[in-house]
Amino acid sequence: MRWYENDDLWSGFAETMFQPHRAKEAADLVATSPLLDFGPAARVLDLCCGPGLWLLPLAQRGYQVTGVDLSPIMLEHAKTRCPEAELICEDMLEFARPGQFDVALNVFTSFGYFAEAEDNLQVLRNAYTSLAKDGQLILDVLGKEVLASWVGRPKSVDVEGGYVVMRDTVLDTWTRLRTDWTLIKGETARHAVIECFIYSGAELKALLQEAGFQDIECFGDFDGAPYDNYAKRLIVRGYRRD
Repeated sequence: MRWYENDDLWSGFAETMFQPHRAKEAADLVATSPLLDFGPAARVLDLCCGPGLWLLPLAQRGYQVTGVDLSPIMLEHAKTRCPEAELICEDMLEFARPGQFDVALNVFTSFGYFAEAEDNLQVLRNAYTSLAKDGQLILDVLGKEVLASWVGRPKSVDVEGGYVVMRDTVLDTWTRLRTDWTLIKGETARHAVIECFIYSGAELKALLQEAGFQDIECFGDFDGAPYDNYAKRLIVRGYRRD
């Protein structure tokens, strides 16, 4: 089993991964970000939608929303949160709906999950296939340049009845990242490991180009700021022009 196929991970650590402040952050960004201001009734695909933190505010803006995730447990939460969304249980490595969407979103660092670089490229090719002409892909990840400023320092997050310790380790000459999660409640402890590819702005831009996207731009936050030494995250936007 690949790590992201383990529903015990998503259910066991959901309260850390999807804390209430993240839902508020998503709602605030959808309401204010110029990068998320799409046309009326835009058809928006949320790849790796998780419990639907983005689906609800996107739907409230009048967009037609579709969420794709491999976890049935996460999709049940998404259904409760946003009943009007179309929800599909499928691996993003396989999912493609030719020309069906105006926007494809992949947010909160949900890209780079696959152990083979070609598989991550295939996810982008699938997204390209799923977009209509002039449709756009928006990827939101933790870029290498941002990661380098703090990686290596363990982080602790309080949860109900306990806490979670997270430790990041850079692997394979800065191509991959391993994150160890340890959930401690009372006398019990649970451990999980997440591994994914990490990208610089230039690397991710080149990957989108290889997948066929054009007019590609990098941003340092959802306010449209440049991707520079003040960046908080790496957001890459590319268009399908054919």
